[in-house]
Amino acid sequence: MAPPTTTSRPGRLLTTLAVLIVVLLLGVLAGSLFQPAHWHNRFKVGLGLDLSSGTTVTLQAVPPKGTTSSQLATDMSTAQSIMNSRVNGAGFNGSSVTTQGNDLINVTVPGQGSKEVVSLVGTTAELRFRQVLLVADNYATGTTPTPTPSATPTPTPSASSSATPKASASPTPSSAALGAPGSAGHGLVTSARSLAGSVATATKASAGLSASSTPKLSTTADGEGDASALSATVKAQFDKLNCADSNWKSRIYGSNPNNWDNTKIQVVTCYNGLKYALGKAVVTGQQLKQGGSSASLQTNGDWWVNLSFNGPGGTAFGNFTSQLYSKYAGSTSNPLNLFAIVLDGVPVSIPYVAGAITTGSGQIQGTFTESQADYLANILNYGALPLTFTEQSQQTVSAQLGSSQLHDGLLAGAAGLFLVVVYAFLYYRGLGIVAISSLAISALLTYLSVVLLSLYEHFTIDLAGIAGLIVAIGITADSFVVFFERLRDEVRDGKSLRTAVEHGWRRARRTILVSDTVSFIAAAVLYKIAVSDVQNFAFTLGLTTMIDVLVVFLFTKPMITLLARTKFYGRGHRLSGLDPARLGARSPWRGSRRPATRPATREAPGAAASAAQPRTNPKEA
Repeated sequence: MAPPTTTSRPGRLLTTLAVLIVVLLLGVLAGSLFQPAHWHNRFKVGLGLDLSSGTTVTLQAVPPKGTTSSQLATDMSTAQSIMNSRVNGAGFNGSSVTTQGNDLINVTVPGQGSKEVVSLVGTTAELRFRQVLLVADNYATGTTPTPTPSATPTPTPSASSSATPKASASPTPSSAALGAPGSAGHGLVTSARSLAGSVATATKASAGLSASSTPKLSTTADGEGDASALSATVKAQFDKLNCADSNWKSRIYGSNPNNWDNTKIQVVTCYNGLKYALGKAVVTGQQLKQGGSSASLQTNGDWWVNLSFNGPGGTAFGNFTSQLYSKYAGSTSNPLNLFAIVLDGVPVSIPYVAGAITTGSGQIQGTFTESQADYLANILNYGALPLTFTEQSQQTVSAQLGSSQLHDGLLAGAAGLFLVVVYAFLYYRGLGIVAISSLAISALLTYLSVVLLSLYEHFTIDLAGIAGLIVAIGITADSFVVFFERLRDEVRDGKSLRTAVEHGWRRARRTILVSDTVSFIAAAVLYKIAVSDVQNFAFTLGLTTMIDVLVVFLFTKPMITLLARTKFYGRGHRLSGLDPARLGARSPWRGSRRPATRPATREAPGAAASAAQPRTNPKEA
């Protein structure tokens, strides 16, 4: 390795370090430039489950009958991978998804919002796309009389506007760019998150409008749709269904998830205060491209969700949407033109078909917020689990317990740092100032890096991660110990301090790089093969190892170079830690000065002969 060209220009390296620190600070403060009152919140580090509040939930798989043990093991591995993608896709790093035994999965989610993510993971059934056959208000069939024609008002403009979302009220430039509804290869699926209630209200208010869409449309107390398409069993379930009951699913289907996830049967469900009867599944989550769904921002400020199917799924969904569009021509008021995207028996979205979608990809449009669009896209991406699960237990960790553990961890780190400081000053004296400054710069860079990761990558640190940071104190101390010892060896050889700095650095830097490389490789391998808390330890260990290299090259070495030019260090003051007499130097030196040589004198022959004789012991004379 060629020697560095930093002998005479250490200021450049120190300036580079200062610029790096400023960039990190600007990165932390970037999000609060327009909110000065909240700038201090930008410096908070995300805490893991063992240091803050959070939730751990245990899920048990319910395999279909006839599933072999090898198939169950494969399905459990797939489910674990998809669940992990779900929680990470929701922006909650620091979570863990681990298997236990043959049929249990433990999901741990730290921080705020953990309940929502655990709920997302808990709804582990495979996605089902089902046509809406019947929709009604939440009342039993026999309690509401059939409306008479005289009681049916004529639709008004206000009613129509409430029934139709903004995105489908009229063709917009953005929707026209995808092709007009019904054109070959194109089609729009407009969101009906709030449409379901509006559709039911509008169709009840206008029997004639709905009846014009299909002769089978029912406007009786059964609800809106096609009650004759339901089997007797499903019709009885629909009449019995009470969405005001939080346990409606168990009352209708019992505790077996396969009762509502069967693709070959009709089902009933609740959504936005209304009850629905849904047809057989036409598309499943396995026919969606994993990772193919995404949220996209439109020019009008709305968020839409893009969805993409694989080959068989694209064909099935194309046939389904083509059939609905041919019958109902993109009607926004006919419930039979709706389809539900169902997860674990409950709809996550009920769009209507605005056109045939035959290309294998489409959009769910509407006035989503960014978080709503991301949530739906995440479900579409990672909803195709091969097994259904039931929740066995749920445990919440309090913030008080986490605070106590954090206090103990920080106390241990402070104790270790104190011992290093004491040792540095006792053994290295004046050089201890450089050692402590190196530790301070390393701590600052580590803190800013962790804060940035918490802000933009949702990184969370737990007790294992703090252990990695404490180990980093030893790594940084080891680096300056190697450099200082090489430097002192050069002083012992009689070199001036300026020369000793450069020679010692050439010998020390290779050792430092090898040591840090070994530590980083160990951290990378540990991160790759480990899980959960051990990964957090490996990550912080690898991060601090890279920071140690930066600190040694950008601060420790150039700072020693500058100090070598001062009188206190350059002339080897006894408190500098570089006193040649204390170090046992072979020849004394004070900076660049060497002892003057005495002038030669002419000696008498006798004296010269006498000087040439060896000295004898006076007692032997």
